[in-house]
Amino acid sequence: MLNPVKVGILGLGTVGGGTVHVLQKNAAEIARRAGRGIVVTHACAKELNKTYDYDIKDIILTKDLSEVVCNPEVDIVVELLGGTTIAKDITLEAIANGKHVVTANKALIAKYGNEIFAAAQEKGVMVTFEAAVAGGIPIIKAIREGLTANQIEWAAGIINGTSNFILTEMRDKGSEFSTVLAEAQRLGYAERDPTFDIEGVDAAHKLTIIASIAFGIPLQFDKVYMEGITRISPEDVQYADELGYRIKHLGITKRTDKGIELRVHPTFVAHKQLIANVEGVMNAVLMQSDALGQSLYYGAGAGALPTGSAIIADLVDVARTLTTDSDNRVPHLAFQANALSNLPIIPIEEVETAYYLRMPAIDKSGVLAHVANILSENDISIEAIIQKQPPNNEEYVSIVMLTHKVVEKQMNQAIKAIENLDGIIDKVTRIRLETLV
Repeated sequence: MLNPVKVGILGLGTVGGGTVHVLQKNAAEIARRAGRGIVVTHACAKELNKTYDYDIKDIILTKDLSEVVCNPEVDIVVELLGGTTIAKDITLEAIANGKHVVTANKALIAKYGNEIFAAAQEKGVMVTFEAAVAGGIPIIKAIREGLTANQIEWAAGIINGTSNFILTEMRDKGSEFSTVLAEAQRLGYAERDPTFDIEGVDAAHKLTIIASIAFGIPLQFDKVYMEGITRISPEDVQYADELGYRIKHLGITKRTDKGIELRVHPTFVAHKQLIANVEGVMNAVLMQSDALGQSLYYGAGAGALPTGSAIIADLVDVARTLTTDSDNRVPHLAFQANALSNLPIIPIEEVETAYYLRMPAIDKSGVLAHVANILSENDISIEAIIQKQPPNNEEYVSIVMLTHKVVEKQMNQAIKAIENLDGIIDKVTRIRLETLV
């Protein structure tokens, strides 16, 4: 058997620790798969005298990142720093030193992947990032290698466990968003500042990567439409259930005649769809491709061991190719670098979907007729309407509608006109609806 591959890890936090733990626990099985051992020999950590739950006696610890990425003994650098500033600089330094890089950093890849992959290709090294999307689910390998024969039509993913947990709890307990968010923070599912999760930024990073390897386009994070879940109310969750739907915070990317859709937002999904039944902090990605049809990839989207599993899968891939010609490796973004497409990203105003609309209206005759007239003037047809008696003798009622598909800019015009009606007393709640077929 060949000499072991030596790994340097940048960051021994939750994921770094999980990676070392799994590498040590399954060392023999991993070596059988890789054809050689994979051992962590160097690591950069904030605390050098900390007690670890795994064996560190053969690991040289340092606080200096460059000591790891510049060490001639290190074959592969595992970047687990988070953020983008230091992570980008140290990743490029590692590449410049001829190191292969494995990263779990979705923001780094989404924002700077084009530059990083170009540098890696010039240097003849690999940069792998399975753990950057959907934790332990091998979605990158599935798209990049398993679906090579297919033309992918669309992908829709629950790719942020925090948002999915919040929406699941709101449905199961009828709780307000703020109450469930506090519970998610208490349980450690949400950060003290949860903005990246609940506003869709984290999901947008991951969707950027999925779209790039699915359609062979450059990474374009700045063109993703993002909408969070903070305005979802228990009332919306209840109406969704009555209409046969569930609300999921989806990342959606589609290939259309106009270009590529890239959007993250709350979405009505029919409850019979498998992805509608993904609960709690779990992740799932639903793919539609021409040869295979639909396929669903489900599993843990975060955590020390699931994410460590994905990192080690990348380490094994790199170990297998260390002695091969760099021109014959699997391309970073699935397609050959000189064959990436310049398909345009479609702005959200040009996207066509169906809609759920909820509008608080004064309980008097004629309001619904005015709303229906505005929708008709904008070529928007109605699929279903719910209007219940006012609660507790109040003077307003919620008018709820499902519409057929319409271009977003037409819906924007209609909503603006509806909100100007005398009988409408507050903003219209609008949630997009996807059939996913």
